[in-house]
Amino acid sequence: MSDTLPESRSPKASVAVAVLTYKRPDHAAQLVPVLDAAMSEVTDDRPLRLIVVDNDPEATAREIIAAGAATAVHEVTYVHEPEPGIAAARNAALEACTEDAIVFIDDDERPETGWLPALIATWEETGAEAVVGPVLPDFEVEPDPWVVAGGWFDHGRHTTGYVMPAAATNNLLLEMATMRRLGLRFDLGFGISGGSDTMLTRTLIRDGGRIVWCDEAVVNDEVPAKRLTRQWVTRRAYRSGNSWASVDLALARQEGRGAEIRSRLHQGLRGAERVALGSVMVAAALLRGSERAHSKSVRFIQRGRGMVAGALGSKYMEYKRS
Repeated sequence: MSDTLPESRSPKASVAVAVLTYKRPDHAAQLVPVLDAAMSEVTDDRPLRLIVVDNDPEATAREIIAAGAATAVHEVTYVHEPEPGIAAARNAALEACTEDAIVFIDDDERPETGWLPALIATWEETGAEAVVGPVLPDFEVEPDPWVVAGGWFDHGRHTTGYVMPAAATNNLLLEMATMRRLGLRFDLGFGISGGSDTMLTRTLIRDGGRIVWCDEAVVNDEVPAKRLTRQWVTRRAYRSGNSWASVDLALARQEGRGAEIRSRLHQGLRGAERVALGSVMVAAALLRGSERAHSKSVRFIQRGRGMVAGALGSKYMEYKRS
């Protein structure tokens, strides 16, 4: 169910900004004012709309979003998606989008100045089917030095226009004409484990699409203290490897049994190689007393372990609800 204000008209390509939320009232209260302000930086009079998808079965964000929409400059649409899982919520955003492009951002992220104009400009100038930008960590507390040394939150930067092999939806523009033409949706099979964004963007590339980097479209990710522990980051690295291998396996299954077997072998062997090499690297790091090398080696191992599990058909359920 959705509640929408009247839509404006313009010859410019229209853009919807989409954000998902689940039982985060403090974050929900900031979504509309923060994103409405970011959208106001687009000054070329194109149609813009904010779509907020509430994935709480009890629709706890409805009144919060309505309060923000009452004073917003731009049109705001609230969508209630009771089906659990991040893939279902992402699909609800796609279904609500009638615009030419949709921009996904997380509810715990805050865009820097120029974020949305940069994404739109790169999309229109490059002709790419998708554009992704950097997500920088904003730590609630000073992280464990071991976590910092290992670069667990360093995701890398590229020059604008660099072609990407896949992308997450925490700072991603998708061209809707391509999404509709290819019938692309987020795979519900990855709704609880995570990885539906990787599955979708890798499918987009396989089917001839192009994802480019926009280094000027920066968002800051609020990282709470509970995510700055060694336990959390090692678990996330495991999930990352597991997700990548699981997606590779799912894509291979679409090509037949032979491709599936090759994917299992390839991802399993790559993962096992990481575990073996990483174990040697850990030992060497301990002998040298290098915290940085030790942390990076553990990260290498954890991703490898996740890949092996994914190759064997096991998924880590990151978004499972109690």
